[in-house]
Amino acid sequence: MKAAPFAYVRPAGVDDVLAELADGTGKVLAGGQSLVPVLAMRLGRPATLVDITAVRELQDLRAHPDRLRIGAAVRQRTVERAAQARAVPLLGLALPFVGHRELRSRGTACGSLAHADPAAELPAVACCLGATIEVAGPQGRRAVGAREFFRGAMTTAAGPEEVVVAAEFPAAGPGEGFGFGEIARRHGDFALAGVATAVRVGRDGALADARLAGFGISDRPVFRDVTALLREAGSPVEADALREATTVLADEMVDTGGDAHGSTGYRRRLFAVLAARELATALRRATPQE
Repeated sequence: MKAAPFAYVRPAGVDDVLAELADGTGKVLAGGQSLVPVLAMRLGRPATLVDITAVRELQDLRAHPDRLRIGAAVRQRTVERAAQARAVPLLGLALPFVGHRELRSRGTACGSLAHADPAAELPAVACCLGATIEVAGPQGRRAVGAREFFRGAMTTAAGPEEVVVAAEFPAAGPGEGFGFGEIARRHGDFALAGVATAVRVGRDGALADARLAGFGISDRPVFRDVTALLREAGSPVEADALREATTVLADEMVDTGGDAHGSTGYRRRLFAVLAARELATALRRATPQE
């Protein structure tokens, strides 16, 4: 199929972008890797495509002492290869799983967040780390925590007259370790189940906190604080020792319906294995090596 007719504009500033979105009939175009297929299948019929790639402010990729700021027009491949992005190791672990290299060369990091596909990797990373999404609209700018930003499948806290302008990810600190894993039919396919994990230990090596976010298992990324789960596992923590606990966790977190690629039960088993493995991996990376 072909897309329904639409107008195309390429503003030079955020204010101009908002002016084009003011009537609620426009759609933001950044990388287009998710939007263009939707248009081609006529699942979406916006009156105007508002191309934000000429807005200089949205091309900014900058590491601050405590965070990494990614503008809405920054390509995923740029983040993947940028020295600044090493401040957020979990992004480096997750990005190679996002589609294929050719898609990451066009798709944007913030575009993946704004699209909010339940099986996407970057929304889960954002939830796991407690990232902040900056949104601009007619009433000004506001910051939305990632765990509140995703409302459901392809649904976010951003309204039709608003645009995501940046995402800020906390920089990793001493004593932090991360894990990331997913299962897909083929590399680059949407995940049947996936998990992002973050663990922090104190200077004495004692566990301080542990977090995980699952994707491909519900209508949005699912976040849990799992500090108590790891503490109850004792020491040393191995993936096999966590399996019973993560199996219970999977029963609670995985609520997606079954489909031709896997039943709900199958996805729960996948998630339990991944969660146990990546929590153990994150803890190992966080623990000082003697």
